[in-house]
Amino acid sequence: MLKTLSIRNVVLIDSLDIDFSGGLTVLSGETGAGKSILLDSLGLLLGSRSEASLIRTGADKLSVTGIFEIDPENKIYELAGNYDLEIDGDIIIKRIITADGRNKILFNDQIITLKLLRELSRNLIEIHGQHDNQGLLNPATHCGILDGYGDYAKNIAEVKEAYTAYKTGAKLLEEKQKKLEQAKEEEDNLRHWVQELNKLAPQKGEELILRNRRSELMNAEKIIEMLNSAYSCLNGDNSVLEQIAQAQNAISRVNEIVNNKYADIEQNLETALYSLDEVVESIEANSENISFNQNEIDEIETRLFALRDVAKKHQTEIDLLPEKQKELSDALQSLQSGEDTLKELKEEVAGLRKAYIKAAENLSQKRKKAAEKLDKSIMQELPPLKMEKAVFKTKIAVNDEKQWSEKGWDTVCFEVSTNPNTPMGPLNKIASGGELSRLMLALKVNLAQTSSRETLIFDEIDTGIGGATAEAVGERLARLAQKFQVMVVTHSPQVAAFSTEHFKVEKKTTGNATTTNLTKLDSKGKIEEIARMLSGEKITKEARAAAQVLINKEPVPSLF
Repeated sequence: MLKTLSIRNVVLIDSLDIDFSGGLTVLSGETGAGKSILLDSLGLLLGSRSEASLIRTGADKLSVTGIFEIDPENKIYELAGNYDLEIDGDIIIKRIITADGRNKILFNDQIITLKLLRELSRNLIEIHGQHDNQGLLNPATHCGILDGYGDYAKNIAEVKEAYTAYKTGAKLLEEKQKKLEQAKEEEDNLRHWVQELNKLAPQKGEELILRNRRSELMNAEKIIEMLNSAYSCLNGDNSVLEQIAQAQNAISRVNEIVNNKYADIEQNLETALYSLDEVVESIEANSENISFNQNEIDEIETRLFALRDVAKKHQTEIDLLPEKQKELSDALQSLQSGEDTLKELKEEVAGLRKAYIKAAENLSQKRKKAAEKLDKSIMQELPPLKMEKAVFKTKIAVNDEKQWSEKGWDTVCFEVSTNPNTPMGPLNKIASGGELSRLMLALKVNLAQTSSRETLIFDEIDTGIGGATAEAVGERLARLAQKFQVMVVTHSPQVAAFSTEHFKVEKKTTGNATTTNLTKLDSKGKIEEIARMLSGEKITKEARAAAQVLINKEPVPSLF
């Protein structure tokens, strides 16, 4: 529900703050008083295009702020969460437009884009009339609206589940078919590659082992020379081993004198001698195993060349050749058994397709029944709204398979013919402004339980009507206001009489400045305004009495 609307420097509005309540809110005033400015301002909050011409003369920017109280079940919470927008209590949307055309949009003090504002605001307000460019006038929403009206959520879930299963299977089948076709085209190459890799038998980490071994063989003389040098240092004349042995012997004699005071030193020296002795033995053993073998070097070079050549052929690394070998072997195996697997998968996907068709057909039948019921209900609403010659029809068409979806195979479109012998067509292309608003009203009355918006605004709904028809419009607006916050811009006293709160829009000129103001009317003011709407500028006693009669009608029956 829109709680507060604050407008600054929009056309004739200098500064205006309006607090709204629930129920039916009426905005009335003489032609040209500025009612359209209020709708333009609300349109900015819904994401309408910004125009510098809306900025009040002499101002460098305009701003419009709306404060909304939101039902906990409103879809805007989930949508805002998807964009990391925080909602804690009321929602405050502010839009600022500067004279140079720059836009700034704030959602609870968080900057958002115009595109996101349009997406979010769809869950807040719906305007019917000259500002309506989404909601019921958008054919893309009609299937969802009909599904919300009908009682077949189980069928919708079954279609979604069947579609997901069918598409998953079909995608897998397509992948398998492509792989099999590709494998068939390369079958000869595939067999050759597998034989080549099987013969080569690459091992993971083999390249590093071969390179290290080659390096060892090529540097055999240098390695032996350095090992011999190390051996001499450890075990030659005046070697480290000899010196450590002498040191241990000296410490041992000291310990005999001082009662093993330095036993730890003696022990460490003994450990060192033992360790170095093992090192000497290891050097000696390894020296004997090192040799220069040109044949082995040639064999390693040949092996490395073969591995590199095959890796290059398959555009991979040598270390990954075992994986490539398995991949190609699996592909060859799949080629041999692929036809049988493909046949089984085709049968499975065919079954999934049949299951989807059955579920989609059941859903389509449910939609047709719901459409008949909706059409009948709306047609009953039209004569009291002075549209007895109009025909409303929910058109359901079956799409071709390329357009099947998790929502079924139907395209749903609300169509209307407003005059006899004229073709049916989409709502927004056939109906005039006043007709459109009344059609929207008839629709909204029947779809009241399924709408996600909390505020409905009707503009030009009383165009070309009066008397009993206007009263029928007012009664339906009042019935809608039992669930929604409903606002209506009207020239009709019959409509205005149903209001729970009434605002009068007036244009005043002071000096060279003209401004639009909004005044909330008390009960006396409401009588005066409705009387003016009945009699014109000169309000008579009879007009006041007639206004009182209109206001004192029987309460509107409950819609729910």
